[in-house]
Amino acid sequence: MSVSFSNPFRSYWMAGYECTDKLNAWGNRVDFLQITGHLDCLDEDYGALASFGIQTVREGIRWSQVETRPYHYDWQTLAHLIRRGRVAGIQQCWDLCHFGFPDDLTPLHPMFARRFAALCRNFALFYRSIDADSPLIVTPINEVSFLSWLGGDARGTSPYCIGQGWEVKYHLMRAYIEGVAALREVDAGVRILTTEPLINRVAPLNATDEQIAQANRAHQNQFQATDMLCGRMCPELGGRAEYLDLVGLNFYYNNQWICDTCELLPWLNEQNDPRWQPLRTLLHQVYQRYQRPLVLSETSHPGQDRPRWIQFIANECAAAWQQGLPLWGLCLYPIIDRPDWDQLTPWHRSGLWDAELKPDGTPTQYPPRRVLNQPYAHALRQAQRQLATLQNALRANRG
Repeated sequence: MSVSFSNPFRSYWMAGYECTDKLNAWGNRVDFLQITGHLDCLDEDYGALASFGIQTVREGIRWSQVETRPYHYDWQTLAHLIRRGRVAGIQQCWDLCHFGFPDDLTPLHPMFARRFAALCRNFALFYRSIDADSPLIVTPINEVSFLSWLGGDARGTSPYCIGQGWEVKYHLMRAYIEGVAALREVDAGVRILTTEPLINRVAPLNATDEQIAQANRAHQNQFQATDMLCGRMCPELGGRAEYLDLVGLNFYYNNQWICDTCELLPWLNEQNDPRWQPLRTLLHQVYQRYQRPLVLSETSHPGQDRPRWIQFIANECAAAWQQGLPLWGLCLYPIIDRPDWDQLTPWHRSGLWDAELKPDGTPTQYPPRRVLNQPYAHALRQAQRQLATLQNALRANRG
């Protein structure tokens, strides 16, 4: 089939709700739609987006919760989410696996891909049974590159391995590809939004030739999952060019670092380190590689630098537009603050809305009371005006 590259998003600015249901480093299941109170505050959370012109959000179904036993599904929560989104006029993009899967599965389980494909098929059937017409935008598995490292090399989640990152990635992508095929069997027009980290891994200063070559290899490895999806790598998995649709890229302040030491390249680059790359340059590299529309599918900064970060991101998006890049969306993730996965404190203070916390770092009530971070909100509105003005100017020039 041919892929339509029309823009399916209702708004350029998007909001992402932390929806992981992973097993954390201690082996405990976390459920962030519950922990952040989003399920209890849907109407409030969606309603609050209106003043920022945000009409598109990223949500998650929580695989571990909906598959009650193998091949049996409970879609009641999904139906509730869809209904409340429709009432609020919100477009929802769906993560089917956001780091979590049922207790009896890991990516290395021989039935993992089959179970995931069945989930995808049943999700699409259920979704279309209650919404026959709206564009359906799906991220089958969020951040395969990160999840394969976390579970395959860092023992941070299931399957709690070291030195198995490639094997975990390979099996995640087998499931991903079979999942896309299953989705499109039900709905040939489903849009696939990949969401992979956008990183820059560099060699030390005054590096040897071997260190430079090693850093280049590490840098290129960030594209393995996407290359598998479109069939450029490991073609035995069944990847196809048409499976690559909307290229989502997750970019944070700590996404550029030195390979040998893991030392971060500061995002302000006040020292003018020649190895640091502007976001616009990294986006251009991805577009040159895949020739697909781009989405900044996650971005945020913790703490007091939130206003400076959103201005930095807006400047980079403006530069990307001026270079002619099809950058179709920017998702603030998380839009509601969230705690640490493993300790559940502290909360990161990275959302547009913070949770009201006690001195010990726990919420004052449940669901946590939302407190708009005013400096971030002010900077966001400035950034939105900046990009809207540029967009109008670019349209006028094209006209």
